[in-house]
Amino acid sequence: MEDYVMKRKFAGAALILVSASLVVSAQKMAEIPNPSIDMKGYLRIAAEAAEHREKRRLSENDFIRMSNQPNVIVLDARSKQKYEELHIKGAVNLSFPDITVESLATVLPDKKATILIYCNNNFENAEDAFPRKMASASLNLSTYISLYTYGYRNVYELGPLLDVKTTKLELVTSNQVSTSATEH
Repeated sequence: MEDYVMKRKFAGAALILVSASLVVSAQKMAEIPNPSIDMKGYLRIAAEAAEHREKRRLSENDFIRMSNQPNVIVLDARSKQKYEELHIKGAVNLSFPDITVESLATVLPDKKATILIYCNNNFENAEDAFPRKMASASLNLSTYISLYTYGYRNVYELGPLLDVKTTKLELVTSNQVSTSATEH
């Protein structure tokens, strides 16, 4: 019996040591410095961008009206492959992973320009070109936050979920073949 009690005490002590080691390792991991990654800053600016975004979501008709105004840029931040499969006519493509200070300076040099964005989660019935993402991982959200972070404040977002077969927006492939509802 004494041997059993000793083994249990030893196992308990070993468990405490392993647990303490894991806590110390987790603390050390949390303290790994990297000035190029700022989670607290991201969360702060994301909250600020979320508030800004609420008054900048557009109906389909408002998106079309604004897109027809001079000097308005429609930005598609999906991958080049998905963009080429099907996109809003006249949209420029800057894939989200490629958004950098340099690429924005080239594609969107005027931070005061009106920029309209849309993403996969704005369209249904074309899953190849517009594969659905989880609502909380929608590309519109990360694109809006990213543009806001880089100083773009005149950004508007297509709000509704639209059927590619009935939308009033003109959708084209990279070969510029129209697939808008008015031409079906």
